[in-house]
Amino acid sequence: MPVGIEAWLWQVPPITRAWLALAVTTSLAVQCQVVTPLQLYFSFRSAFTNAQPWRMLTTFFYFGPFSLDFVFHLFFFMRYSRMLEESSFANKKADYFWLLFVSSAMLLLLSPLFNLPFLSSSLAFVPIYVWSRRHPSIPISLFGIFTISAPYLPLALVLFSWVISGTWKAAAGDLIGCAVGHVGWFVRDVWAREMMGGSNVLGEAPETLRRIMGDT
Repeated sequence: MPVGIEAWLWQVPPITRAWLALAVTTSLAVQCQVVTPLQLYFSFRSAFTNAQPWRMLTTFFYFGPFSLDFVFHLFFFMRYSRMLEESSFANKKADYFWLLFVSSAMLLLLSPLFNLPFLSSSLAFVPIYVWSRRHPSIPISLFGIFTISAPYLPLALVLFSWVISGTWKAAAGDLIGCAVGHVGWFVRDVWAREMMGGSNVLGEAPETLRRIMGDT
């Protein structure tokens, strides 16, 4: 039987677990000098003109070198992605994957406008934002110092990211992630319900993806 960290890892829902494993593996590869950040960042020129399409994936898995900022982003992403996948997306792996996929596409399109070569922290804020909007009445204790209601959690984390990074520019990616998370939440929870009267292609995974991931 799996014990210790292996047992804990297998308790994490599959989409969050895969994302976490890829993030840690990518940072370890950089730390061990197997690859360099220059081989991982995203730009349209590198990905398309220079025919390096893997950059459209690796930009979402590199959270930077091992540091306080790395631990901060990985901890809160893991915590709230897991909680979201276990609650709103329980037994809906395809829908959760689709939310992250559509959000990733939006971030790739936005990255040149905001000069964001790495989009891992931006994407990490999408599940944090969606969870906070779906659980508006839950009080959140931050570091045991003060308590806020869930909808203020993303903004509080952006401000904390600003503090530990020392520059507002470093927290800009987190703020863009909140904006994309707001679009994802609005399309799925507001637009689909009040304007469409049901599901829509942006809010729910295609039937083919559901079959592939075993959700049907």
